[in-house]
Amino acid sequence: MPVILAIESSCDDTSASICVDGIILSNVIANQTIHQAYGGVVPELASRVHQQNIVPAVAQALSVAKVSKNDVNAVAFTRGPGLLGSLLVGVSFAKAFALAKNLPLIEVNHMQAHVLAHFIAEKKPSFPFLCLTVSGGHTQIVLVNDYFDMQVIGQTTDDAAGEAMDKTSKILGLPYPGGPLIDKYARLGNRDAYKFPEPQIPGLDFSFSGLKTAILYFIQDNVKLNPNFIEENINDICASVEYRIATILLNKLKKAADEYGIKDVALAGGVSANTGLRQGLLQLGEQYGWNCFIPQMQYCTDNAAMIAIAGYHKYLKGDFVGQDVAPLARMPI
Repeated sequence: MPVILAIESSCDDTSASICVDGIILSNVIANQTIHQAYGGVVPELASRVHQQNIVPAVAQALSVAKVSKNDVNAVAFTRGPGLLGSLLVGVSFAKAFALAKNLPLIEVNHMQAHVLAHFIAEKKPSFPFLCLTVSGGHTQIVLVNDYFDMQVIGQTTDDAAGEAMDKTSKILGLPYPGGPLIDKYARLGNRDAYKFPEPQIPGLDFSFSGLKTAILYFIQDNVKLNPNFIEENINDICASVEYRIATILLNKLKKAADEYGIKDVALAGGVSANTGLRQGLLQLGEQYGWNCFIPQMQYCTDNAAMIAIAGYHKYLKGDFVGQDVAPLARMPI
């Protein structure tokens, strides 16, 4: 019955989790509010706050799980991808803890962990399955053949879907983080109020840079005509933008499902918390007979529980790394 301590520090959330025999017993996430004043994550500030948060987060994770540090059998950590300074804090803590207790170390790919978050719940997808992994930095369609046999079959050629939402929130003057606010306002708006273009990218790849530009020009043109345009139409704007981003993502996912003949389809990453995208996937599932899998909200954004479940399956394989391991800002699946 292996006890895994997991650490996640890839961006601005400091998280620690305890997994016992494949069951998540705690998932502590310490958010950083300091970035709100800057309208986005400041890497240097993020790494400094990680240093403040990591010891309390681990202590709380152990306490909630009712596990002693002496019971831990291995330490799993996010090696990458992510912000180098943030990763360095988590990697250094994991190495120090493992060295002090003479425990094995398990490196985890952050993007693989998002996919493997689906194995926390009782209802799990069957291999092979497709996973649409969407966040502020990544947009991918992943063919998942096994726990660690994953192939990216489609990805963004420029900006990520989450970045398009973040950019839209800035254009609209919404405070950081804007994604949840776009989701909130979209629930009150008409998604057909405004029409935004869908990029015509061949294959299974995505592009969002052109959409971002189209949204910017649309807002600028309408504000020139009516200075109160954003305030008066915020719900419809958000609903229309959210709907276009969701349809771009889901249309490519549908194409991938057809090409590969796969019925188990999953959603992962921070943007998978978006209500419109979640509902859109479920509607496609009903229409085409898919088995759809969407993580609980706490496992959508960056969290250590997904690192823990990935670490657990690596532990079963005996897949460990040495103390010379270093963080990787770029770490493809």
